[in-house]
Amino acid sequence: PDIRAGVIWAGVVGSYADMLRIWRPPWFTPPRSIPKPWLRWRDDLIETYAAPEENPEFWDSISANAFLQDLSGPVQLHHGTADAVVPIEFSRILRDQIEAAGGIVEYYEYPGDNHNISNHFNLAMQRTIEFFDRYVKNRKTEVNPS
Repeated sequence: PDIRAGVIWAGVVGSYADMLRIWRPPWFTPPRSIPKPWLRWRDDLIETYAAPEENPEFWDSISANAFLQDLSGPVQLHHGTADAVVPIEFSRILRDQIEAAGGIVEYYEYPGDNHNISNHFNLAMQRTIEFFDRYVKNRKTEVNPS
């Protein structure tokens, strides 16, 4: 309840089923700087806990998306449509899931923009500041009458 609002820019926020399905397709070549054991996280988790379709209880227990009903404030999402790092589907799905959970969400896509929202940075930052001003800075604190 202490967190009044949140903003996510091109976030890796998705269920594990979606991450396994959408993120890092088989043709992806990771940078050599990433240690090989770190690249096996998918295989290791599936080997230990089975696929999300076979063991949804486990996968939901470690997925932030399974707890969206617990959000204590509104969320603002930003994503460039040409993001080659994090699939835009993560933000679209998260938006839909927050709405379905009864939460407040503002969603912005930036046509042709990259992961850092470089081409629309000023607009995205202005929207972020206005969002925090509205929901955090200028929010009146409720006083408990008891």
